[in-house]
Formats: sequence, structure tokens, C-alpha cells
Amino acid sequence: MPLKELAERRNMLHRKSDAQTVLKHALVDVQIGPVALVSSFGAESVVLLHMIAQINKATPVIFLDTEMLFPETLTYQREVAAHLGLTDVRVIGPDRNEVLTEDVDGILHQADTDACCDLRKTRPLNKALKDFGGWITGRKRFQNGQRAQLPLFEKEDRKIKINPLANWTAEDLKAYIIKHDLPRHPLVAQGYPSIGCMPCTTRVSAHEDPRAGRWRDSDKTECGIHFENGKVTREGKAA
Repeated sequence: MPLKELAERRNMLHRKSDAQTVLKHALVDVQIGPVALVSSFGAESVVLLHMIAQINKATPVIFLDTEMLFPETLTYQREVAAHLGLTDVRVIGPDRNEVLTEDVDGILHQADTDACCDLRKTRPLNKALKDFGGWITGRKRFQNGQRAQLPLFEKEDRKIKINPLANWTAEDLKAYIIKHDLPRHPLVAQGYPSIGCMPCTTRVSAHEDPRAGRWRDSDKTECGIHFENGKVTREGKAA
């Protein structure tokens, strides 16, 4: 079955399903094939990580260490994985030779954020997902930009991307974390509601969009692991 049709059928099938049901079915969907959760272990990541742990603690979880993350994120990743009992967390990073060739001084982000994201996120993730038919993301529609019309299932290149929390609100996330007494990323309390790499993440004030601190003062809204037609997107349009 063509992947676009497969995604459309799954969206129809799960139009009234909750996130847990979407996850349970996606993880055993033979038409999609093997599925991994790609997690940043960021501000809200613990929700999906907890759901996955309740279904199957051996589910592959891919964590991208860009080598530019906050130290708090690296510590949080280890602590949450242990707390939830996840047994197949795969920590991946950029290719060493490519970094030495393209960003030996670690300042590529200052000249070209898209190129930096491609080197440190998109390429290593594509390699890590090579043997998977689908992958799970934590994107939500309320995050605006290209995410406003986000479906539960979508075709991206030769894979199916699954967004179980697409229709969740910020209040839903907070309620779930409180209900299950889940550990929060320590930077959330310091004014970081969306957490990426250190050089490209700033604090956010109360009146701002939660993602305003990502690539501040730029029109960049996505890191490149989420794209349309193979291109990084800005405000929902191919760049």
C-alpha cells in the first residue's frame, strides 16, 4: 500500500482514539513496520516516554546528542530513562569526521543554523532510522507554525511519522505529568518551556509563545528533523 494512503487510513481509523491507543497500535502495525520513539528528553518529552514505558519498556528510543545540548538535558536523559525503566535508549550523535570537516570549531550555528542542524541532527537521525518503517514524535498542533494542521499519521519520504499528542493542549500535558508524578526537566522552572541546543535556546517570558526561545530573532521554526519534501521548513513553507 502506498505510504500516503496508509497514513490517511490510519488517520481515519484513529480519528477518535486517545494517544495511548494510537501508540499501542502503531508499535505493532505490520504495515508500518518497526517503529522507534525519537525523543529530545526536553520540556514535555516525559509524557510520551512514560506512555511508551507503560506499553513496552523495550521500545527503541532514539536520543540525539548534538554535542551542544544543555548539561541539564544530558543528566535528565539518563535519570528519566532509569526512572521509567526504558531498556533500549540509543544515544546517537553527529558523524565525527563530518564534524571535523564542517564544524571543527563548533561555531557553524553562528553562520548557518540550518547547516548546523543538518550536520548535528538531520543526518545522524536519518542514519539511526534507516531500519525503521516509522517513528514517533512529540509534536503538537498548539505549537503553531507548520504544526497547526498536524495529523496523527503522516508520510515523510519513505517512512510514516506518528504524532500521538497532535491534539493535546499545554494543559493536557501538565495534567498528565502531575497525575503520574513525572520528573520535570530542571530548565522548565528556569524559564525554558522549549529546550534545544544551548547556543540556539533562550528563556521565554510569560507573554511569549513557548517556542519563542528557539532560534530567537530568526524565522527558523524547525531544526530539520521535521521537514516537508526533504527541505527544512519555516512557518510551514519549504525554505
